[in-house]
Amino acid sequence: MASNPMSGGQKAPARRLSWNDPDVRSVVYQIVALAAVGLIGWFLVSNTLYNLQTRNIASGFDFLSREAGFAIGEGPIPFEPSDTYARAILVGLLNTLRIAVIGIILATILGTIIGIARLSKNWLVAKLSSIYVEVVRNVPLLLQLFFWYAIITETMPGPRSAFHPLPGIFISNRGIKLPAPSDHFAFDLAGLGFLVALVLAVIVSHWARKRQDATGQPFPVWRTAIALVIGLPLLGWIIGGAPLELDVPRLQGFNFVGGATLTPEFAALLAGLVIYTAGFIAEVVRSGIQAVSHGQWEAAEALGLKRDQVLRLVILPQALRVIIPPMTSQYLNITKNSSLAVAIGYPDIVSVANTTLNQTGQAIEGILIIMAVYLTISLSISVFMNWYNKHIALVER
Repeated sequence: MASNPMSGGQKAPARRLSWNDPDVRSVVYQIVALAAVGLIGWFLVSNTLYNLQTRNIASGFDFLSREAGFAIGEGPIPFEPSDTYARAILVGLLNTLRIAVIGIILATILGTIIGIARLSKNWLVAKLSSIYVEVVRNVPLLLQLFFWYAIITETMPGPRSAFHPLPGIFISNRGIKLPAPSDHFAFDLAGLGFLVALVLAVIVSHWARKRQDATGQPFPVWRTAIALVIGLPLLGWIIGGAPLELDVPRLQGFNFVGGATLTPEFAALLAGLVIYTAGFIAEVVRSGIQAVSHGQWEAAEALGLKRDQVLRLVILPQALRVIIPPMTSQYLNITKNSSLAVAIGYPDIVSVANTTLNQTGQAIEGILIIMAVYLTISLSISVFMNWYNKHIALVER
């Protein structure tokens, strides 16, 4: 029997480095490419710093601690001109996050409805949905923002002639005024209860899915979630003393005071982003549903399920695996497209950073802040959507 050349503790011959080896060439090419990128980066940074120094332009982020000296029209946290630039940037960031989160939720709902409607057996519903998709996707978003802003500011009456459809609600060219909870601890408890209810609803949904996989017994997730979302805030409100007073808006002089305000800028930006992005989401949903085999429809209907049950319980769960990846791109688009807010005066991160760099001359730092904000938000959305995509992916047994 032939002896094994590798037996007897002999070591394998050392691999000789050769340019003919593709692995060696690959490593060398990557090292050269990395060195070239590093050299270009070093040149750009050193050249920029040299030019700033020769022109006596200050660099760094020390300006963030200085007084801003300008006002911001709206924001989720209070801001005064005497506050710092850092707080102004924070207000702009929160405004961007607010429009992005609300826009993503509403665009998903509207786009899903339109995408399903495009597959409707009703000819009129399907055609109207198709017309919506073709129109909104082929009109530039900036023009749509201008259109909605003009509709709100030019066609709505002034505060003294504001529409008054319901008690405490006024619609004018200054925006929509709504009653708001008064400054009472009970409403803080109700808000906390709402957040806790959302977390519990997610936990219950996860538990119910595992329970059904193990036992085959369904659990009323939606009814439980609705009960939590209604019950916990109500419980917090009752524990806090169940106050009934609300901060109702009222006309004072030439404008309204009190209550909550949906400004024309926010409303126009939200309407434009939602309506525009919903057209793309509708196509994503439609293609995802059509990617599911028609035999799934036939099998589910053969079991006696109604069409809406087939769609909700059989088709959409399978279509999600096709829908999620392109849906991620639309969520990123709606976040980045919110930067067009500067065109209609909504104080998002771009608008606030532009004002800051115009006043301080810190153009490079201002642009870096904007880039860092959108990069962080985009990567966060991508990480979450990738996690969810893996969570719903089919696992081969």
